[in-house]
Amino acid sequence: MQNIADLRKNYERAELNEGASHADPLQQFDQWLNEAISAEVPEPNAMTLATVGSDLRPSTRVVLIKGYDERGIVWYTNYLSRKGQELAGNPYAALQFHWVELERVVRIEGVVEKVSDSESDAYYGSRPLDSRIGAWASPQSQVISGRGVLLANAARYGAQFLLNPPRPPHWGGYRLVATEWQFWQGRKSRLHDRLRYTLQTNQAKGTMLWLRERLAP
Repeated sequence: MQNIADLRKNYERAELNEGASHADPLQQFDQWLNEAISAEVPEPNAMTLATVGSDLRPSTRVVLIKGYDERGIVWYTNYLSRKGQELAGNPYAALQFHWVELERVVRIEGVVEKVSDSESDAYYGSRPLDSRIGAWASPQSQVISGRGVLLANAARYGAQFLLNPPRPPHWGGYRLVATEWQFWQGRKSRLHDRLRYTLQTNQAKGTMLWLRERLAP
């Protein structure tokens, strides 16, 4: 058996410096995400979502980004799932993208809010039929006796709604409103590039701005 402590990787694909990076983290994210898509890395839209429950224990899972703009990062899920219940009690969360082939990581922290019903309705309506039925069929995060429960539920709701299932009241979108971004680029000798953007208040102008700083790796 190979000793995992001996696994090594040299990072030499690219660099990240203050002069070549965007002043706005959203623009930097947009550039990196589009480069990940162009490079055809596996599931460039996959991100890890971390939440914390009332017991103060963190939990993570992989979700898919479905939109982003100056308002924040959006994904969709079951509001009654573990993550939904944890966000209801503690709206602070963190996201992470890891594009292994590009030797890049993006970390985002902030406060989570639900998107509007109209946004959730529009996205739900754009999903394939089986995915729309699946939102009804799966009591996400609950214990079930076997896969047969899901198949039976899917058959029941499929027969009930046919081709036009409405959006379940327990299903919709979340938006993380970012207060901090970090961009990490692997570099040689473990001297990686790491830039952090934190949201600051400009007291003189009464506006918000992003402070960009380099962190030691």
